[in-house]
Amino acid sequence: MCFHSCDKEVGLKVLNGKAELKPSTNPWDWLGDGIYFWEQNPERALQYAMESSQNVQFNKKPIKTPFVIGAIIELGNCLNLVEPESLLILKKAYEDIAEIYAQAGKPLPVNKDNNRKLDAAVFKHLHKSRENNTNLKYDTIRCAFVEGEPIYPTANFSSRLHIQICVLNRELIRGFYLPRPIEQFNPFINS
Repeated sequence: MCFHSCDKEVGLKVLNGKAELKPSTNPWDWLGDGIYFWEQNPERALQYAMESSQNVQFNKKPIKTPFVIGAIIELGNCLNLVEPESLLILKKAYEDIAEIYAQAGKPLPVNKDNNRKLDAAVFKHLHKSRENNTNLKYDTIRCAFVEGEPIYPTANFSSRLHIQICVLNRELIRGFYLPRPIEQFNPFINS
């Protein structure tokens, strides 16, 4: 189960088949362009939607009324970054893009705080190189994201640790639903 943070108006349209989720294409999107979901974490999806509505999280179009929709997603050809083979693919993509920038005499983009420009550039390069070399394109990317403060001194676990799914092939989103209990994950549904 995956969960998407959005504005109530958008969420209701998606649930009713009147609209589709649009891929995020920001230069700071850490997994590159795609539709982002929280894996098994409707609470974090609601928290993000609420933070966006309060301008704590930056979105091109701020959320007015926080809303969470659930999604059934088939991962398909997934770049699963909790597996060693996928990490090697990502490392190679970084090495390739670093060489391209060096040959052009340009500095690499830089990750700084929540702005993940280097990560986004590496993923864009990875996807483009797979298209150019007729490799099978990825449908999804799955990755753990360490965010927040350590939950205790020297912990490797953080207060906002989560698994994120980035969907590149929207055909693998098999359906949407309203997560239950409705009042818990969509407290603003009647406002």
